[in-house]
This record gives sequence, C-alpha cells and structure tokens, in this order.
Amino acid sequence: MVSLYLRQWFGHSVSWCSGTKSRLAEMTSEPVEINCQTLREFVASALETRGVPEADADRVASLMVEADIFGYGTHGVFRLRQYLARLAGGGCNATPNVTIEHETVATALIDGDDGLGHLAMAAARDLAIEKAKEAGIGWVGVRRGNHSGPLALYVRPQAEAGLLGMAAAVGSANHVPPYGGSDLLLGTNPIAFSAPADGQDPFVFDMATTVAAMGKIKTLLQQGEPMPEGWMVGRDGNPLTDPARKSEGFLLPIGGPKGFGLSVAIGLMAGVLNGAAFGSDVVNFTSDTTSSTNTGQFVMALNPAAFGMGNDFASNAARVFSEMRASVPLPGHDPVRLPGDGKTAAAEARRKDGVRLNPALCRDLNKLAEDCGLSPLFPSLSAD
Repeated sequence: MVSLYLRQWFGHSVSWCSGTKSRLAEMTSEPVEINCQTLREFVASALETRGVPEADADRVASLMVEADIFGYGTHGVFRLRQYLARLAGGGCNATPNVTIEHETVATALIDGDDGLGHLAMAAARDLAIEKAKEAGIGWVGVRRGNHSGPLALYVRPQAEAGLLGMAAAVGSANHVPPYGGSDLLLGTNPIAFSAPADGQDPFVFDMATTVAAMGKIKTLLQQGEPMPEGWMVGRDGNPLTDPARKSEGFLLPIGGPKGFGLSVAIGLMAGVLNGAAFGSDVVNFTSDTTSSTNTGQFVMALNPAAFGMGNDFASNAARVFSEMRASVPLPGHDPVRLPGDGKTAAAEARRKDGVRLNPALCRDLNKLAEDCGLSPLFPSLSAD
C-alpha cells in the first residue's frame, strides 16, 4: 500500500482570480460578485475549523471554487454546508490517508479513507493521466470516497494534456427507482467525457443520468423557485414541481429505460467494481452526516498516441466540430454548440472579474461563517 502523498498528486495547476475587489449588487435579488481568491480563502478557512489540515483545505477549496469558475454552480461552494455538516458529524474524515490499495501498469484502486471526496478524485485523475502517458490508458477506481463536485474537474485536465478523459460516480443518495419500480435504489449516477480539440475549448461533457441533477433542485429550493415539470414525479405519478417536496417523489431517468440502464452500468463500474456502495448500500450524504458513504467513482485517461494518432486526434476532432457548428440551425434554434464551447473564455473572465453568486447562497455562506467563528464573507448583505 503506497501513500499517494509520495506521488505529488496535486500536480494539476489551478490559477485564480487576480485583484482584491468584491462587490455587493445594489439589489439583494441580483447576483453578488466576489473575487475568486477571497472565496477560496474563505472556504479553506471554514474547512480548517472542522479539523481539515491546511494543505487539504486549500486543495479542496481550490477545486470547489474552480467548479464555480467553470459554471458548475450547483456543485461548487454551494456544497460547503453539506461538507461541513459531514465533517462535524464524523461521516467525513477530516484527516484521511488517501492510499493506493491495488495497482497495475494501467489500473489502480484508491481508498479515500472517508475523506473529502475531492482529495481522492484529484489523486485518481492525476494517477490516471500518469498511467495513460506511460501505458496508453489509465483507469483508476475510488472507494470510500465522498461527494467531489462536478466530474468535469476530473476530465478537463486530460483534454488539456492532449488525452481523452472519462469519469463516473455512484450518486451520493438514492433518488431514482429501477425502471418500472418504486424503491429508491439508484442515484443521479453522473458521467463525464472529455477530448482534446484544436482551438480554445476542449470537448467537455458532464451529465447526470437523470433529467436534472439533484443539485439543481437544491439550488431552486434555496432560492425559493419551482422546478419545471418533467424533473420529478410524486409516488402518485403526477408531476412534482415544489422542490421542498422532493423527498415525496423521485427523479426521472433520461430516456426512460435507457437512462436506467446507463445508471446501472455506471453503478457496476464505479461501485461494485471498486468494492463501493451501490443500490441499498448507498448512504444519503445530506441526511446522514455520521455514516461512511463509501462512495464509488472512477477516472480514466486515454492517450491517442496509443492508437497511432498523436496530435492528429485534436485536429481531426476540431474539423468535425467545425462541421457541426456550421450546420444550419432549425427555425427558432440557436446555432449549434458543442459541449464545452465558451467555457474557457468564461472561466478566464471569472478569474479576472470574480464569480457571481446568488444572494440566497451568499446569506448561507454568511451563516456558515458565523457557525465557524469566521468574519462574514458579505458583511453588507442582509441576514434575512
């Protein structure tokens, strides 16, 4: 068993916003802009108050803010309350020893020791990239992990390194019955893919196997807004649109039985294969803050050079993407876009100007600051 900290796994550099300015919107109904470095330091400080070592807190905070920088707001600092609750309850280990349990030239299994999920997944990502460069492919599974933010964080670096990436996870709570059933035995079970392409933006596709991710429903609940019809149904089969009643129904899989099948396949590869939770073994990481979730995940990296492609893959992909973008839009439709289009420029703008958070989240962060004995992050914002 080899300690991952000997591998310098945090090799993927993360750049942050310059400047020191944070600004409150004139109206509290408008998003609030805050400097990324300020936000990162706040999140890290909050994690440290729950016993997380400084280096780990910095790593996790960096990835959490990176999620907001790339536009994945439902899986960024919005999740801080849940992470702090699990640390306080003991379900999440503040001082994990992330280790490699099994390893071959192209594969590995990481034990996250019940720590913050970002630590194990970042380690899995970096190890998969390392193996892909040496063996052509790297596939790294994770067991005893935790919620780790958007999977895009663990596939985009592959594309930036000229590799293809894939990652998947067993959801951190069961919100979906098997197709045709009524028992909640499946999660949102997300999956993500990435690929290099000449140009500013790599291909990055990150999706849940449900019509909507639970994180979107939680953000609507926080903001007091309804869900669209088609996201959830109640046990009576009727549409459920009140996010406060989400526990009364279940999420719908994408494509009916096809989404169900994909979710099960992910559960086999990210859960069963890694000795991690799947089915009735899954622990709801929000309502249960004391139990180990044994969350299962995997990260893959694939080297085009192993197929004789080298840099030709990125140029060929860019050519095909250009053809798709040039397709004449249907009447009333926007021009064709590829997953990941515009993400790079938007992220650069947020690093420079700051990220914009909804006022409900800002107030919640202020409440968390009070709970943690920290100064409020938004001192001019009403606590109402």
